[in-house]
Amino acid sequence: MLDFNALIEFSRTNCVSICAFLVPANLLITLLTISLTALRRPSHQVWQSAAIASIFAFVMILHVYTWFMIGVVMPPTYILLWLAISCLLTNLAAILFQRRYSNNLSLSNNT
Repeated sequence: MLDFNALIEFSRTNCVSICAFLVPANLLITLLTISLTALRRPSHQVWQSAAIASIFAFVMILHVYTWFMIGVVMPPTYILLWLAISCLLTNLAAILFQRRYSNNLSLSNNT
């Protein structure tokens, strides 16, 4: 069975390594989602990129909450939380923009 206490302790013990991976991963995959949307790539590619970026963002949010659980309230925790939420919202906006644009494009081609 999965021991959440051990997982939480692992998250706090390896904070630098986890953040060293998650921060660039969030930024790069979110940038990829924006690029795919701007290049008008097929929707499945945008959705796939946004899904991967959302997974990384949720992992970062969970990682930050492990610090909130023990009472660590410092600027880096809020900055990382803001980054993760910003990436989630940006990916959602890219999906909505791509969906709206593809609907408008298909309507204009039919008329």
